[in-house]
Amino acid sequence: MSGSVERTAGQTAEQKRRGAFSSRRVFILAAIGSAVGLGNIWRFPYVAYENGGGAFVVPYLVALLTAGIPFLLLDYAIGHRHRGSAPLSFARLRRGIEGLGWWQVGICAVIAVYYAAVIAWAVRYTFFSLDEAWGEDPEGFFFGEFLQAGDVEITTDVVAGVLVPLLVVWLAVLAIMALGVQRGIGATSVVFIPVLVLAFAALVVQALFLDGAGEGLDALFTPDWSALSSASVWAAAFGQIFFSLSIGFGIMITYASYVGRREDMIGSGLVVGFSNSGFELLAGIGVFAALGFMAQTGGVPVDEVASDGIGLAFIAFPTIISEAPAGALIGVLFFGSLVIAGITSLVSVLEVVISAVRDKLDTGRLTATLVVTVPVAVISLVLFSTTSGIYVLDVVDHFVNQYGILVVALVSMLVVAWVLRSLTDLSGHLNVHGRPRIGAGWRVLVSLVAPVGLALVLGFALKDDLEAAYEGYPDWLLLVFGWGLVVVLPVVGFLVARLPWRAGTHLDGPPPGSDPAAPLHAPAGGPADAGSEGGTR
Repeated sequence: MSGSVERTAGQTAEQKRRGAFSSRRVFILAAIGSAVGLGNIWRFPYVAYENGGGAFVVPYLVALLTAGIPFLLLDYAIGHRHRGSAPLSFARLRRGIEGLGWWQVGICAVIAVYYAAVIAWAVRYTFFSLDEAWGEDPEGFFFGEFLQAGDVEITTDVVAGVLVPLLVVWLAVLAIMALGVQRGIGATSVVFIPVLVLAFAALVVQALFLDGAGEGLDALFTPDWSALSSASVWAAAFGQIFFSLSIGFGIMITYASYVGRREDMIGSGLVVGFSNSGFELLAGIGVFAALGFMAQTGGVPVDEVASDGIGLAFIAFPTIISEAPAGALIGVLFFGSLVIAGITSLVSVLEVVISAVRDKLDTGRLTATLVVTVPVAVISLVLFSTTSGIYVLDVVDHFVNQYGILVVALVSMLVVAWVLRSLTDLSGHLNVHGRPRIGAGWRVLVSLVAPVGLALVLGFALKDDLEAAYEGYPDWLLLVFGWGLVVVLPVVGFLVARLPWRAGTHLDGPPPGSDPAAPLHAPAGGPADAGSEGGTR
């Protein structure tokens, strides 16, 4: 916290306008809350299992150290040095690349629209766990009685069982966002992240005592060393790191802009990166211990019950809950963890949009929150509380993740590294108060290794999607909610970038006083300035 009480008067005024985290600890917990989401729980275990089991740890750690953390530090450096939302930070790097920031804002808005729906499902399933409402057929219940999914078509038939919890989720998120950076996002993370870790640790302990748990862990961790020779395995490792660390689409740029300018951002990045990976490992142990029980109970191999995504959360785990001792407890812990992890990630995604609107239009916190959250919530309710919601969600999630997040991450890395050649300045900024210091090695990783890894991931994904229609969906659905969305987002982003900034916005390089090495003048304020962002404008 060494830098939180030493600010120039000008910077204090800016931080009061925008908001700030009250300490490095709060920032780290918020960043972990953003990184630890649904993908850590339902994606990592299956990806590891499918790509060499225990041997997957090797490419996973390589991807974390050579791409994930280096890119995380790049996001931190951009946001922390330029003290703005993603569009403002990019504009301060070079006016012509502001559109990259708005492209990221668009991606976050789209993610928020559907991410809330999955959280709403988890809310319902937390209560379903108490009486095993899904009965003898969890799959039929999920797609039939619960979601009422019919043919693949767009309908306006509302599903009340989804509409009500989705509305509750949005009201809760609206309240958190209106409270601001510290009192809303920061305070939520300080409470929710320890609760999440404790709840999931309790789930893991419970799962390890199930019959067959050892069989599940053997399936997960038995190494297939031959997998290391497969390029697709390495692509899966790089893809998992980028999906799970919340990097490349504006979140960490925005969060870093709320941190005191004398904080150690390098050390913070290492804590966030390894904490995220540690939670993924914990998730893998808990999930596969439970799947081992399910396999033994059903008398089938683990590979017949292993799945990821919606299949794991809302079909496989309800089956486990129905058959396991203390199943209701396992269900409440599992689905409760999904809700908490989802909420902390959703608020970070929304903050990217709200922060950008505030910087661009000079609005107060409450105004920006309402302007952003209400339309996003309405679209979410209209699209995903209907009988066709599951199909739209599946397509949007796939294409926005594969060709939204990864493409803008790749483009922004290449632009910053090779067009602007800003990596030396950014590493110098981080090194002023950061430890361990970064230098030429970090610049090589960000400019060469990470882009190559991302290009590899994109190449394999594109090959798969061109060879066969994703999940066999009709072309119109893939064109409208898939490829069409991927094309529209950057176009809209660069069009929005042409709108003028609020009067007095500093756009030519880092704002005055943003260099942490610059001499300080009259110290003013302290952590208390974090709560002063709201209704002054």
